[in-house]
Amino acid sequence: MVILVHHHGFSQKPGMEQTISDPNSVVRTLQHQLDISKKNPDQPKKIAQSHLKLGEYYHSLGLYSEAMEQYNKALDQLGTDFNDTLFITLNNNIGKVYLSLNNFELAEQHFTETLNASKEIHNDRGLAISLGLLGASHEKQAEYDDALKDQKESLLLFQKMGDEHGVATTNENIGSIYEDLEQFDLARQYFQRAYDYFEGKGTAEEVNVLNNLGDSFRKTGNYSVALEKTTLALEVAQKLNDFHQLESAHKDLSKTYAFLGDFEKAHAHLLQAEEFNSAMLKAQNTDQLNVLQTIYETNKKEAEIRLLKEQNKVSRANQNLLWVALFAIAAILTILYNYLGRKRKAKLKIQEYKQRMLKAELEKKAIEEQNLQQEIQLKTSSLSRYSLHLSQKNKILLDLANTLRNIAGRKNMNTSDKIKDLVKEIDFNLQQEQEWDEFMIFFKEIHPEFIKKLSTLSDNNLSPAELRLGMLLRLNLSSKEIASILRVTPDSVRVARHRLRKKLPIDQKDELVNFMIDL
Repeated sequence: MVILVHHHGFSQKPGMEQTISDPNSVVRTLQHQLDISKKNPDQPKKIAQSHLKLGEYYHSLGLYSEAMEQYNKALDQLGTDFNDTLFITLNNNIGKVYLSLNNFELAEQHFTETLNASKEIHNDRGLAISLGLLGASHEKQAEYDDALKDQKESLLLFQKMGDEHGVATTNENIGSIYEDLEQFDLARQYFQRAYDYFEGKGTAEEVNVLNNLGDSFRKTGNYSVALEKTTLALEVAQKLNDFHQLESAHKDLSKTYAFLGDFEKAHAHLLQAEEFNSAMLKAQNTDQLNVLQTIYETNKKEAEIRLLKEQNKVSRANQNLLWVALFAIAAILTILYNYLGRKRKAKLKIQEYKQRMLKAELEKKAIEEQNLQQEIQLKTSSLSRYSLHLSQKNKILLDLANTLRNIAGRKNMNTSDKIKDLVKEIDFNLQQEQEWDEFMIFFKEIHPEFIKKLSTLSDNNLSPAELRLGMLLRLNLSSKEIASILRVTPDSVRVARHRLRKKLPIDQKDELVNFMIDL
């Protein structure tokens, strides 16, 4: 469906007349088609297509939020059918809206979704279009290698399908990338391939390619050919009355004449470019306002119709209800008193029963909570006693080992060998980890999440020794007590505490012990 856009609301000069349609009538026509399709709710694709056409028209006017609303309504009609050609078109159109708003992340997300869906259903056309749009997004972000890769893959697909229009458009896109890279000879080759197809068609695409060719010649100093191409672009744009292309052509002519030193013509074309730009913006704003007003009026009328329908329904329902009430009121009054009395008594009994059940439940929970607190206190106390026992045991064993070593050092005693064996056995027992295994089991019962939380808080992996130190600090033991348990000096404990603190996100003012207790 070809829609001609009506531009008005500005004073026209000779050669600026436009034969175009009223955008309000276009919106009404498309809305009417949508209303007709909604009368057949069992055909959701037709409804989706009507939303799509309306969204595309809003997009062409720069009404992005209204276009997005229509696209999303179309997607709602499709449901979860993501492997459909209509879904591919809709998703690409949503991506185009985001691309127009320079929201490249969301645009590329939609283009990639469409690309994957096209691959699943072997839709080469959808795949080629998605690749071209991805390439356009990369080009806008100056990611030229990715842009060229996407556009050339798109070109191969269009060539495979024999789609000459797609091939020409993609050639122009590739030429634009090479022009950005200032590789003007390559750019001109691709622009010429595109022009070979668009030449003589009298379309905006022909104007665009001619302007691009003129740019490439101008940027390489071939001003005579540049003037020829851009003048031809201007002639086609005048036939089309395309303000955007007219502005571009006059602007390019102004640049070329400036390079040739003919500043009078350069200035004249620049003034015309500004005039067409002003006219284009004014017409676009006027069209947007008119269409928004039409949308508002349409929505208002729809709301009024819905309100009247609802009011009629309510009115009929009220009438029926009134007749029923008149017949029923007499019977209700005769039984109401007795019914309410019985209901009141039953309600009181139910409330009393619920209160008793609630009270019993609260008492049960209070007892359970008390038992749980007592159990936690008992386990905490046991763990502390177990830690103290470890400390005392290690101290006794260390003292005994030292004493035995002193006795063993006296050579005049016959028991030297036996005492040395005892020392070895005691040293061996000091090295056993059985107590620590039991301690870990006991600790995890009381503080099940502590070790996991402590490990995740550190950017560096904590060693087993550092985890042990953290557990003992969690029990609020002093450095001296920890040194006794770990069989090291208090100075070693202080150094270990300092190293552990550096690995954790602790404020300088906070205590390490308090940090461990709060975990």
